[in-house]
Parts: sequence; structure tokens; C-alpha cells
Amino acid sequence: MTDRPKTPLLDRITAPSDMKALSDRELRQVADELRAETISAVSVTGGHLGAGLGVVELTVAIHAVFDTPRDKLIWDVGHQCYPHKILTGRRDRIRTLRTEGGLSGFTKRSESPYDPFGAAHSSTSISAALGFAAARDLGGDPGDAIAVIGDGSMSAGMAFEAMNNAGHLKTRLFVILNDNEMSIAPPVGALSSYLSRLYAEAPFQDFKAAAKSAVSFLPEPFQEGARRAKEMLKGMAVGGTLFEELGFNYIGPIDGHDLDQLLPVLRTARARATGPTLIHVLTKKGKGYAPAEAARDKGHATGKFDVLTGVQAKAQSNAPAYTKVFAQGLIAEAERDEKIVAVTAAMPDGTGLNLFADRFPRRTFDVGIAEQHAVTFSAGLAAGGMRPFCAIYSTFLQRGYDQVVHDVAIQRLPVRFAIDRAGLVGADGATHAGSFDVAFLANLPGIVVMAAADEADLMHMVATAAAHDDGPIAFRYPRGEGVGCDLPARGTPLTIGKGRVIREGGRAAILSFGTRLSEVLKAAEALAQRGLAPTVIDARFAKPLDRDLILHAARHHEAVITVEEGAVGGFGSHVAQLLADEGVFDTGLKFRSMVLPDIFIDQASPERMYQVAGMDAAQIEAKVLSTLGVAVVGLRA
Repeated sequence: MTDRPKTPLLDRITAPSDMKALSDRELRQVADELRAETISAVSVTGGHLGAGLGVVELTVAIHAVFDTPRDKLIWDVGHQCYPHKILTGRRDRIRTLRTEGGLSGFTKRSESPYDPFGAAHSSTSISAALGFAAARDLGGDPGDAIAVIGDGSMSAGMAFEAMNNAGHLKTRLFVILNDNEMSIAPPVGALSSYLSRLYAEAPFQDFKAAAKSAVSFLPEPFQEGARRAKEMLKGMAVGGTLFEELGFNYIGPIDGHDLDQLLPVLRTARARATGPTLIHVLTKKGKGYAPAEAARDKGHATGKFDVLTGVQAKAQSNAPAYTKVFAQGLIAEAERDEKIVAVTAAMPDGTGLNLFADRFPRRTFDVGIAEQHAVTFSAGLAAGGMRPFCAIYSTFLQRGYDQVVHDVAIQRLPVRFAIDRAGLVGADGATHAGSFDVAFLANLPGIVVMAAADEADLMHMVATAAAHDDGPIAFRYPRGEGVGCDLPARGTPLTIGKGRVIREGGRAAILSFGTRLSEVLKAAEALAQRGLAPTVIDARFAKPLDRDLILHAARHHEAVITVEEGAVGGFGSHVAQLLADEGVFDTGLKFRSMVLPDIFIDQASPERMYQVAGMDAAQIEAKVLSTLGVAVVGLRA
């Protein structure tokens, strides 16, 4: 006799309130179905898989116990929010993740009342949750505030700043520490039943003590996991000493994949906690999907993939990725200069420094999610006689801006900033766009700011930065593949502040800064067919500007148009300032600056995002024609 197939329960859940009537056994079934649905959805869209699989049971437990959206559930970063979106009325759209007009890959306030706070950068959840809790106590929105933060995000000082403040305020607040750094034994039957009774029956103070001592009842693999869970908090004994010194009630660690533990713990905490409470759960990233569990990054970020094999669909390209080109260029320089070191803030793979680390492990420093520290640490390395390359995404460098100003620029320390993901990045959307780095860096005295036009240019800029010891220097490059040009074995240092003329023309000069050059050249070809071939200049430097080249172009052309992958205040603004200071506008020069628009552009393909931004070849062509006063007709779609 065979067991009857289970009736699907996930189909009956349109909101978390539908889970209130389910038994614990049924909630376990919901978790199994939710994991399968998450895998299926991400196989279609690509995205952040491993983190979501690691919190499936936790997501079910939180929504089953708490009263969302009245209770504010805040996911740190948001990489793990896909199961949450499925349970909160968005299952019918889950296969639109990270696509134009679809669901965001992160939490987003405008998307759902179940996303009370938007996230995509880490370590903000406790601060936001404490803000909700304080607002509640002052008569604002009612309900509890629950922050779910990963152990990796606890490396950022902001998390501890928030916990310190929460301990001082003593307001009721829940922080769930999702600790996925260790292996966990399978659910253990009798132990689960024992803990269920223990947690459900104990008064809160006894409950906390019991939760601590319960570690000794765990099988040895789980006890080892619990001990390793404390490695990030050196010297802390089992029992949450550091958290308690910060003013938190500490509960844990507990198995984050065992609903027989999670449900009674959360129910007891919700019913009896008064002040700030930290619940420490142990999880496994990629849990329940073998290809993710076996992956080096536990399936952190994937493209579209085959569910049965886990094999990802790869776009065919003959051009290398800019990130890999940067790594190759840096390795080539480091092989000749033992003082070159590399620093990243928890993004070795994303920045290409994993390749550098393979070659130079002692000269590679991953400081964790701590961009402020990464910048000042690099400043200290520079002051100590090394030649540091600080590789950080543009969007994350924003988090260390004060350190760039105070610890690097004012002291004129030769830190080399390798700024990945410059410009619009596609599926990650507005939170990850590299829109502002040129504007916020180029206004600093003594800094050099470059942008690569192609992958060969990037090699030359790595070499330029390596050779530059007179103050800070930054170079930016986009996500994705290059244009397919030939690469040198090693870059050649550029002359600081000098651009290059790509093609000579008349009437209009287009000054391109960065990888829009390929679109500028397409526009120039189309204009040439109209008899209006422009001069095309690759500026290379936003600071210092190539004054002679720019002023010559302005004085020998009717119009000058700048093009850049950044917000107003960057390259074009500095060119306009130069032209104004030199009185060039008095001669009647027509000047236009093409920058990213004054909006946050939602996720889409990069090509579509640049079309929305008004910066593709057809729109560059139209800008030149309108500036020259030529009727804009017959343009390509």
C-alpha cells in the first residue's frame, strides 16, 4: 500500500494569515513546497538562490507566528527574500523577478505592504527595525519589529551601532541572527520534541537559560556547529555574552531548518519578551538543493539553470568580462611589484580578486562587509609603504565616502580605487547602479578619476594606477563583457590627464567618458551618413581634465556634447565649468551634456536601462542633430 500524495498547501496561501490555521505538520509541508517553488522560479529568472533556500523554514515560521504586515519584518540585504515574496501574495509574479516591470530582487516598499523597508545593501536591518519599534512606542504604527540579519552582515559596524542603541533604549525588538557559516546535523527527532516542550513551557527567564544549556544535549556535530558559530565573536562563551552585554536577551543557537525548534522558540519569544531579544539560528545556505549546496558560493547568485542538473545557461560571448580583465591586469602588475596588495569588502568573486588571491594569497585582504574599514585599511597600507588596490563596487563605495575624503584624499595617500559595476547594471536595479561615483570623487582635491572605454583601456588604467604614487587615483568600469578588442599582456601607463582623438570630424565634437564610446561611435557612423561626421574624443580622465584637448575641440567646433554613464555633477559638469571659466561660451559654443536622468531607474536589461536613460546610439545621434539645429527625422528605432 502506497501513501497518498499530499494535497498541495502552498496553493491555498495567498497571504501569511492563511497559515494561521495550519498545524505544525502542515507548516513543514508548506516549507517543502516553498523550497521547491523557489528553486523552480529562480531557474526561470536567475537571481539570488542560496540565501533564500537557507531561510525557507525560518520564513514560514516567522509568518506563521507573527502578524505581518502589522508586525514589521525586515530582511537584511534582501538576497533571501524570494520565499517571503511567494508567501506574501506575489507568487503569481515570482517568475518576473529582476525583469523589467517585474518584481524586484530585493525588498521594496512600493511593491508590497509586506516589505516595510527596502534593502539591497547589508547591515541596515537592525537600525530600521529599531526605528519602527521606537515609532511604535511613540504612537506610530503598531506591531512588533523583526530584523533578520546574516552573520556576514554582522561584520559591518552599523549593525553593532544599532544593537548598542537598542540595548540603551530597552524597547521590545526582535533580531534574528541567521548564521549560515557552519554545517548542521539533520533534524534529530527526540531532541526536537524535547526542545519543543522545553521552550513552550518555560517562563521567559528560565526559557533563555534552558535555550543556552540545551546546546549540551545536541549531537556532537551540532555542538561543534554551535561552537563555530561564536568564532565571529572571539572570546564569547556559549550563551550570548557579547549580545547580553549590549543589552539583548540572547536565545540560541537553534537549528534554523527544524520547525519543531523554530516555532516554539518564536512563539515563546513573541509572547514573553519585553526588551530587545536576539534569536540565534543556524542555517545552511543553499539548503535542500544539491547543486547549490555543492557550489563554492552555495548558489549565492545564479543565471537561469536546469532544475535537475543545476547547470546554468551561459550567454555566448567572445569578449572577456571587465572584472576578469581587471584581475588579469592587476596580477600582471603585482608580478613585477611586490608592494601591490588588494583589498575587497566581502566581494572577492564579484571584483575578480579571487583570481588575485589564488596567485597572491598573502597580499589579498577580504575585510568582510565593511567598506568604511576597507577604505581606511587601504589608507593605512598606503601610509605604510604598500601600493593598495581597493576594489569595491561603485554602489558600495558610497558607504565609505567619508573615509575616502578624510582618511585618503586629505592625506593625499595613494590608494587606488578599482570601481566595478560603474553605470547601469541591469537586473539588480537602482540599488546597485553605479551612478554617482564620478560626481562624488571628482570634486575632491588631488584625486585622479579615470573611466575605461574598453577592456584594453582598463588594462592601461590598472598600469597607470599601479605607477601613480602622488595621491589617490580611481578608475571605473562596468559590469559584463567588453567589446572584444585585443588585450595586451600588461597595460601601459597613460599620461595623467590626457585623452585621445578617436576620429576627426566637423561641426560637432562628442566627448565620451567611459564605455558609452561604443554607442558614440555607432552614432558617429550614422551622422556621417548624413554628411555630419563628428569628431569623437575618448576623454579617459574626468580629473584632471585634458584642458588643451577640450578647449581645442570647443574652439574648432560649433557644438560640444559630453556623454557619460553617471549622474549630473560628473565629467560633463567639470567640462562645463572649464568652458565657462575660459569664456568659451561667450563665443556662441553650443554645449550639451548627456548624463543619467534625475530618476532611479528600475531593473531591466542594461541595454533597455540605457534606452530609458536616453543614452543609446540613436539618442546620442538625436542629441547631436538637435544641438546643431538639424531636424531630427528618420532616426533608427
